[in-house]
Amino acid sequence: QAGLFGRPTMEHNLETLHWVRDILEKGPSWFTDFGRHGRKGLRSFSVSGRVRQPGVKLAPAGITLQELIDEYCGGLPEGHELYGYLPGGASGGILPASMADIPLDFDTLQPHGCFIGSAAVMVLTKSAHHVDRAVDAARNLMRFFEDESCGQCTPCRAGTTKTRALIAGDRWDGALLAELSQVMRGASICGLGQAAPNPVDCVLRYFAHELEA
Repeated sequence: QAGLFGRPTMEHNLETLHWVRDILEKGPSWFTDFGRHGRKGLRSFSVSGRVRQPGVKLAPAGITLQELIDEYCGGLPEGHELYGYLPGGASGGILPASMADIPLDFDTLQPHGCFIGSAAVMVLTKSAHHVDRAVDAARNLMRFFEDESCGQCTPCRAGTTKTRALIAGDRWDGALLAELSQVMRGASICGLGQAAPNPVDCVLRYFAHELEA
């Protein structure tokens, strides 16, 4: 109702605003002393999926997925092993368990086709009886993006619908999906359409073994 200059103000990054008072009162070094792997500060990670203790975890910036699970989430359920994870929510991409040692922070995940976003970490596992397949996650996410698209621009409106149809089967046309991804990223008006291809691109890059040849 009354924010900057006494005018109505929309605050997008509430986490940044949250730390302002503590940093002013305790000094910048207090905040920067937190962090791991060359990163500084604290982050709120919203961890869901197959961990013993899901929830919002206040942890050092730059912590890895494996460290986050082991130190803040009570580890994995008995009989489960890490299979993959979404580091940044629905549009942040999907990475395999072999890449669980990447620092979770800004600019650390982009080379791998992912991003931290809101730090909504989703953990996928496998056991003797079940595997949380990345293919299934990508299909679920694309249905979500299709439903959430406002429909204003064609690349997103038509692109999410077309992508959802293309990944419905067990055989994916990688070349066509890559072309569609490029169009959506380059021509969508907002971040939804630009990031919607991330889960699909990651499946093709890291989980191609889940697809029929």
